[in-house]
Amino acid sequence: MKLFLSLLLIAGTALAQPFSAGLKAGLPLTDFLNEVQGTSTTNTNHYLFGPEVELRLPRGLSIEFDALYRHFSYTNVLGSATNAVTSIGSAGNWEFPLVAKYKFPTKLVRPYLEAGVAWDTLSGLTNTVTGLVTGAPAAQSKSTMGVVIGGGIDIHAIVIHVAPELRFTRWANNYFTLSNVLNSSKNQAEFLVGVTF
Repeated sequence: MKLFLSLLLIAGTALAQPFSAGLKAGLPLTDFLNEVQGTSTTNTNHYLFGPEVELRLPRGLSIEFDALYRHFSYTNVLGSATNAVTSIGSAGNWEFPLVAKYKFPTKLVRPYLEAGVAWDTLSGLTNTVTGLVTGAPAAQSKSTMGVVIGGGIDIHAIVIHVAPELRFTRWANNYFTLSNVLNSSKNQAEFLVGVTF
C-alpha cells in the first residue's frame, strides 16, 4: 500500500511540473534529396529521432524544442560510360525545430496546433569523386532556417504524454547541393510521435 501511495505522490508531482522531456521519432513523408541531372540513387533512412523538451504554459500554450537526426547517402553518375564521374557520399542531418503549441481544452486527448521556426545543418559530410571528366562535382553544405507548421493530438496517460503529429517545414534555401546534380528539398513533411514524461 505504501508503494502505491508513493507512486501516486510521484505521479501527482510530475503532473504539476511545467517542464517535460522525452524522445521524438518519426518517418519522412517527402524525399530528402532531389535529382537535378545525371543518374542518381539516393537513400534517406526512413526514420528520424532525437530528444525533445517542452515547457508548458498556462491556457493550453507550450513551447517545444527538438533535436532530430537523420542519415542519408547518395551515388551519382554523370557523363557517358567511357567518360564518367561518379560521386558517392553520405551525411548526417540535424534539424532543430522550436515551436509554440496550442492545446485545445479537453481532458485525456487534446488536439493541438503548432507553428515556429527550425534550423538545419549537416554533419559528417563525405564525398568521394572518381572519374575522368574535369570539373568534377563537389558536395557543399550549409545551414539554413525554415518555417514549421503542424498539428496532432496529445494523449495523456497518468505521467506519460504520447503525441502523434504531422509536421511541415518550408526551408529558406537548399542546404545541400552536389554541383547542381542533387540538392536538398525545400519542402519537408514528417509524421512524428513524441513520448514525454
